[in-house]
Order: sequence, then structure tokens, then C-alpha cells
Amino acid sequence: MGGSTGDAEVSPPSLPRRTRPEWAVSQGASETAAMRRALTAALRGPRGLNPQVGAVILSPDGDILAEGWHRGVGTAHAEVDAMSQLSSEQLRGSTAVVTLEPCNHTGRTGPCAQALIDAGVTRVIYAVDDPGVASGGGAERLVAAGVTVDAGLLQDECTALLESWLTVQRLGRPHVTVKWAQSLDGRAAAADGTSMWITGPTARADVHRRRADADAIVVGIGTVLADDPALTARGPAGQPLSQQPLPVVLGQRAIPDAAQVRRHPRTLIQRPGTDLAAVLEELRDLGIQRVFVEGGPTVSASFMRAGLVDEVLAYVAPVLIGSGPDGDRPAVTDIGVGTLAAAHRLEFTALEQLGDDLLLVARPRAATEQSVSPSLTASDDAGTPSV
Repeated sequence: MGGSTGDAEVSPPSLPRRTRPEWAVSQGASETAAMRRALTAALRGPRGLNPQVGAVILSPDGDILAEGWHRGVGTAHAEVDAMSQLSSEQLRGSTAVVTLEPCNHTGRTGPCAQALIDAGVTRVIYAVDDPGVASGGGAERLVAAGVTVDAGLLQDECTALLESWLTVQRLGRPHVTVKWAQSLDGRAAAADGTSMWITGPTARADVHRRRADADAIVVGIGTVLADDPALTARGPAGQPLSQQPLPVVLGQRAIPDAAQVRRHPRTLIQRPGTDLAAVLEELRDLGIQRVFVEGGPTVSASFMRAGLVDEVLAYVAPVLIGSGPDGDRPAVTDIGVGTLAAAHRLEFTALEQLGDDLLLVARPRAATEQSVSPSLTASDDAGTPSV
């Protein structure tokens, strides 16, 4: 298994991804089935500072001998967990199939690459490169020892599982998703400020599911004062879900004692919002890997201007609102674009119908390894519906 924020230092933002090595080749059906099983095993491990990783050991004939997964910080990595179930004789000449490149460092546990070599494994197939400075390089170590290494099998599927951890490793910050709801003409609220609800119940249920999958939810103080959101993840009947994101409010104005967010099951964090990079760094140090930014328009724009957005979720309702006498209430405010040539270019990665509404998922075309201005503020949001 690759490195972790628990076992190794976080890679600096400037670290480039390694070029796919010459020894990367495609695999057959049995190896693909084994990788899918390893991916399923990885899901059994806990989310946290360390990545969720699974491994399967195959006999020389391609039969599955064992599977393993990483069970948390300080425990055996997935490859070692799987190998611990087998005898020395079974391991000699075997193939290890693992979702993340075997690590090449000593932290709370030893290097997995060396453990595979010592066990007599003759072939290793992995899906995703480990980008860590300390933990990466396991594949090269294996090749140097005469082990056959094949990389990139089911890379997209395994990357999706590891996405937030990979962002932390590559950029030194949590993975940031920005969400908003809008009318068909791009408004987040009507002229009188009403915004509940632009989208329907199916779209709102999807938001709650994604909240539960996040480690932290971020809104501006304007949203708290305007909408009094609970910032909890809830089911169809309003019941709290088992997983709840850490609530984070940006802005210097006081949160009222009676605000719903003060009754959140997790400890509320409030920060000025004048240095988003510092906020994300603090959240990373708390073990936060997935940040869900819900609003409102000013907060969303601030993250975009800072180049800190990895994914955009736009819930679009088939309603028209138009502009009022006081001007527009756009879903996103100023993102620093003065001319079309400077527009933020994204690419759509998914389109989903949710009842009467559409969910558009998009990602920046270029990696978001941009410098962050410490003066960017997200403290004076006008408020959009976060519930």
C-alpha cells in the first residue's frame, strides 16, 4: 500500500505526477477481476488520514489465495494484511494485485515493496501511482529486485476511491467540492431574497447524501444569518444520518446563540475567511480530506478565485427568476474574470436528472495547483439555501 498522511509527510504542492513507466501494460480478465475484488476490499477499510487500499494475492495459476485491506493508521498495509494469511510456500511465485502502488518507506510499518520482495512475490499489479515524496517509488524498488510490475489496471475506478487522499498528497490540502442550486437563468434567489426551494426534494436528498460523504461542510456567515441552516446530513424523513460533516462557518460576524448550527452534533468551527488556504491547511491537519462548500455565492466565488476548487456541483431547476430592481442574485459572484479569455474553463464529467432538476458535475480543465492570495475573503456572503 502507498503512503499516508499518518505514516509519511504530505507531498509539497509543486510535486509533479510521475510519468507512466515503460513497464506499464494492460491485463487480462483474471487480473481485472482480482483488482475489482481488491477495490471492494479497500472499501471495508476506514476513511481517515490513511488511504483506503485493498490487495489480492493470486497463485501462479491465477487463483485467488487471499485478500486484505488497510484497517487504519498503524495497522498492516493491505498487501501485508493479505500476505499474513498465507504460508511462505504459497507466497513464493505469487502475484499481488493492489489498488495503490506499494509504499517504499518506513513509518509506523515497514515498506510494502520490500515485504513483497522478501516474500518471494514475483509479480505486482497496481492501479494508481503513489505521489508521496517519502512513500512513492515502490514500483521502481520492485523492478530493481527483479519483480515484474504492471501499473494502471482499473486506474480510473481506483482513483475515484482515492481521490480526496490523492489531492491531499499532491496539493497539501483537502479535496474541495463547491455546490450551488440555481434557476435556469443562473439565479440563486428571487428579488426579495427568497430561495427555498429552487430545487425539488430529489435534488435536496442528493445534497444530503453528499454531505454525509464529506468530512466538512463550509458556508459563509451570511448564509447562517439569512437561512439559519442546520448544516447536518439528513434522510428523507428529516432524521440525521450516521455520518455528519464538520460544520465550518467563514466570517467575523457573530453566530447567534439560537442558530441551528450551534446544535450540530459535531463541534462548530468559525474562522474569519480572509485566508482560505490557511483554513484548508487547518482542516487538513484535523484529518479532513473532503470539504463540501455550500455557500453562498461569495464563498463559492472566493474558492474559485483562489484556485481551490476541484469539483463543481450545479443543481439546475427548470424555473426562471430574472433580475429584480436591486439587481441580480447570481449563483456565483465575482470570480475575477474581466474578459472571456480569462474565463475559468471546466469540463463536464457527469449529468444526472434528479426529479425535475438536473445535476451538472464539472471539474477544472487544468490542475488547481495555483498560488493562493491570503487576502481573498469569504466572510460577507449574502446567503443561499443551506439546510
